[in-house]
Amino acid sequence: MVLKPFKKNPLPTLFLITIFTIIFLHLWSRNEVSTKIYQNFGKRPKWYQIIAQKFGKRKIRVGLVNINSETSQSIIESMHGAAAEIVKVEFQHVDGNVQWDDLFPGCINEDEPKQQKCPEIPMPPRMEEHREFDVVVADVPCPKGGDENGFGSRDVFRLQVNLVVAQLLVKNEGEIYHVNRLKYAVLMGSCGPMWEIFRCDDLVWNEGILSIYKPDLRKLKQKMVMPVGSCQVAHPFAEPGQEEWQKGPINSSLYHQQRVAYATVLHSSEAYVCGAIALAQSIIKSNSTRDLILLADDHISEKSWRGLEAAGWKIKRIKRIRSPHAKKYAYNEYNYSKLRLWQLTEYDKIVFIDSDLIVLRNLDEFFVYPQLSAVQNNGHIFNSGIMVLEPSECAFQTLMQKRYTMGSYNGGDQGYLNEIFPWWHRWPGRAQMLKMFVINEKDLSRRSGEVLSMKNYYTIHYLGLKPWMCYQDYDCNWDNLESQKHACDWAHEKWWQVYNAMPKDLKAYCELTPKMDAKIKKWRGKARNASLPDGHWKIEIKDPRMHKWAE
Repeated sequence: MVLKPFKKNPLPTLFLITIFTIIFLHLWSRNEVSTKIYQNFGKRPKWYQIIAQKFGKRKIRVGLVNINSETSQSIIESMHGAAAEIVKVEFQHVDGNVQWDDLFPGCINEDEPKQQKCPEIPMPPRMEEHREFDVVVADVPCPKGGDENGFGSRDVFRLQVNLVVAQLLVKNEGEIYHVNRLKYAVLMGSCGPMWEIFRCDDLVWNEGILSIYKPDLRKLKQKMVMPVGSCQVAHPFAEPGQEEWQKGPINSSLYHQQRVAYATVLHSSEAYVCGAIALAQSIIKSNSTRDLILLADDHISEKSWRGLEAAGWKIKRIKRIRSPHAKKYAYNEYNYSKLRLWQLTEYDKIVFIDSDLIVLRNLDEFFVYPQLSAVQNNGHIFNSGIMVLEPSECAFQTLMQKRYTMGSYNGGDQGYLNEIFPWWHRWPGRAQMLKMFVINEKDLSRRSGEVLSMKNYYTIHYLGLKPWMCYQDYDCNWDNLESQKHACDWAHEKWWQVYNAMPKDLKAYCELTPKMDAKIKKWRGKARNASLPDGHWKIEIKDPRMHKWAE
């Protein structure tokens, strides 16, 4: 058949061509997600092309999560004839009445853990009937709140989708030591997944709204053992009937193969050098043999450096990091230096401890928890004074990048970390005694006597005036009405027990300066003039440091 040129009027033919073109473009654009998944019409999805090379000729089992019917059909049609089995995974959406604060309440009953319940976050029904998936493809919802990439989001449905994907990947993985097993998550959406669950270290490919992750199954399953929020204390040990790998991880060979360390940070001044020395000595006294790492900036002198090393710290020099949200000269102006902890990539896990804490009991068991685990501070906020984290260079770069766009409720590191790690795991409250009390007559009497028993606590966090900035004889927080909420003779005595057990050369770093001594006497005089009812201002001072000022 020979096509002849138009002799007369070509308009009817052009009209038909235009109509067919409009219909074709309409059909093509009906599924926005599908057009972004595929590079060319009729070709296999790019993610499948990448993953199929890893599996060779083996059939791949693909699960679809939160994918609408239209997109699911498009995926199935594009995979026709491929060595793949595709299953759409159904699950009930979380009740819309469940809010983030329900998952992260301010108070829970830690004494009755079995009675403490979390709101239900439905997983796919009959999970045990699902055969293992090699690949899970999910449409991750964009968050309510948070930034454009989902950081800081406290959206419950977004959390549910991330958890469903993770559960499907680790399901039936009874032996977690096979960390190189081929399992992939294909996550699409302009906001990306929750980085608390799908780590940037596991990202293998990204293009537009599509990302491919090959999760570390050991790390991922550890997180899936955790409760859905701080509505329950996280459990490091398995309950009866759980899988073998979960039983007593503290004693497993896998745990002992981990590279772990305790760490603290000193920056901007030497005011906490004494505290860091006491912290190291208390950790050593608890019979821990883990590495002690101290990050210090140029404000720490060579003399203090020698004392810190003698106390047990391995010191790494850092450049401090300013908080873009702190006021100039504020106490937390450079607290973002704590982000440098994520650069300690020679370790798998770090238990960070602020230098105004001491350790009362061995903390090694807390290394079994995943990032980020800590003690609740207030409401859905955790306290960053002691926490476990997992070093990662890409995580550090993300933290550095996001510090300009993510806020901080207090201008410092704690406010920022709570924004960027909204999904965290709750340690028991006894992991950290915050030295803060309600003020009333009964409380004053209890804290000023010797009846306060806190043998179950692992650490004491010295809020308010620090012990080494006071006399040994009593907690000078008693001398100031505003500071009395931080006063506790029992806790004060515990710090000085660590001090008194230290070698003489280390004690020299905790001497009073004339300025410190003058400040104590000033407030002691005010307490005497006001005849404060606790009566600490009557105590005769015998601390020899009062008469031996440091140079």
